[in-house]
Amino acid sequence: MDTLFLFLNCFFPWSTLALWGDGGGFGGGNLIVYLICVIPPMLLGLWAQSMVSLRYNSASKRPAPMTGAAAARQILDSAGLTNIPIEMIPGKLSDHYDPRAKVVRLSEEVYQNASLASVGIAAHECGHAIQDATHYPLLVVRNLAVPIASIGSNLGMWLILIGAILGFLGLVLIGVIFFAATVVFQIINLPVEYNASARAKEQLVQLNIIPGSDLIYVKKVLGAAAMTYVAATLAAVGQLIYYLMIFFGRRD
Repeated sequence: MDTLFLFLNCFFPWSTLALWGDGGGFGGGNLIVYLICVIPPMLLGLWAQSMVSLRYNSASKRPAPMTGAAAARQILDSAGLTNIPIEMIPGKLSDHYDPRAKVVRLSEEVYQNASLASVGIAAHECGHAIQDATHYPLLVVRNLAVPIASIGSNLGMWLILIGAILGFLGLVLIGVIFFAATVVFQIINLPVEYNASARAKEQLVQLNIIPGSDLIYVKKVLGAAAMTYVAATLAAVGQLIYYLMIFFGRRD
């Protein structure tokens, strides 16, 4: 999860309220809701992001018997997914599985390095590939929701802002509904990510890619990464509650 995005995303309600005017404005109730629903998830996300970097750097110093690319190839082949390629891409922790192109993409460090961090992250992305191949129900739903959630997040927040500036409650409500699509996506995404991590840890041990005693370091890296998704979900839910409070408060 992008730290800057988390900051900007959680800062957005402040600008909304500032432009909302005195009528629905920065009342004590709205401020309290903001502090309870939005600030804690933002802080949790920043903490989780720092833990990802800390644990990734730590696990990167612990050797593994093969590179992330080799581990990914072994996991995919053992699952019968010999047709899925593995590509190296630029960036740090930019690793992902592309369900449209049916390809696992690994960052340069993960692809090339033989470390516990590399094989853990590579295995996680292969977990998504296996989910896709086995038609894991929540992944199917998530993939269908991606374009809707992307539009809902961007368009929804702009509609809320414009509606607040112009005082059009109907436009604000439409924006809230669009933004709700992002919340649904985040909620669906959580179990998908946890399931991919569970598959990764299982495959790493079953295929003897790493010894069971080293699994704790992989768990730390994937656990920290999972917390960023938890924080993103809580932030989205908190913002939705906040926007609803603004809408109903202004309507009254």
